[in-house]
Amino acid sequence: MQWQDRAIILGVKRHGETSVIAEVMTRERGRHLGMVRSGRSRSMQPVLQPGNEVEVTWRARLDEHLGEFRVEPLTLRAARLMETATAVYGVQAMGALLRLLPERDPHPHLFEALEVILDNLHNAADAGELFVRFELSVLNDLGFGLDLNECAATGSRTDLVYVSPKSGRAVSRDAGAPWAEKMLALPPFLSTSQNRAADYDSLNAAFRLTAFFLHRHVYEPRGVEASSARHGFVQSALKALKASAAQPEERTA
Repeated sequence: MQWQDRAIILGVKRHGETSVIAEVMTRERGRHLGMVRSGRSRSMQPVLQPGNEVEVTWRARLDEHLGEFRVEPLTLRAARLMETATAVYGVQAMGALLRLLPERDPHPHLFEALEVILDNLHNAADAGELFVRFELSVLNDLGFGLDLNECAATGSRTDLVYVSPKSGRAVSRDAGAPWAEKMLALPPFLSTSQNRAADYDSLNAAFRLTAFFLHRHVYEPRGVEASSARHGFVQSALKALKASAAQPEERTA
């Protein structure tokens, strides 16, 4: 058995004296494990860092075997990702989300989304918004997708400001008013009826929204806790966004 694919390094574990077990997210075959011989060598360690994009060739006698990876570097972004807390936590948090999915289950759209987020982790606003959409995609692939396109009560596609905690569907302002205290806020940047970028308050609300449904549908039933890296990412992204918003605009002559 042999195949070749693009992949993003999620993590490695030591295996024997010189080798490692690499965990990668491939484009066509989902999250996959494989042994990398001499993975702890000086030449391979910089390549096998989380966030780096590589080309992997997997070989095994049978498909169900662990197999071996031959790894060739494509985009080495790990050094840049270590420059900010937002990026460090972001890589770890996305890896934890991908581990919620079955191994070897293909999710090419998540691979492509992961590429985009990794290239934008230096910008707190962009990184936070992309991360929330990544969480929504993972929820959808797990079978718990939210419907934020129209009001669950009226079918309206305008003035959507709430999300029902029971159904995970959007609710308009008027329809949800009697139960406003029990509703979750729908951040404007996630609503199809509005075209606004994320700010501190809306991003904070979005993090609470995805955390609620991840806990309810995924973490609690499995008896596990959310990754501590997610908390670190959320705090770092919000802090950086708040600091960026507080900076005075540059004056032009």
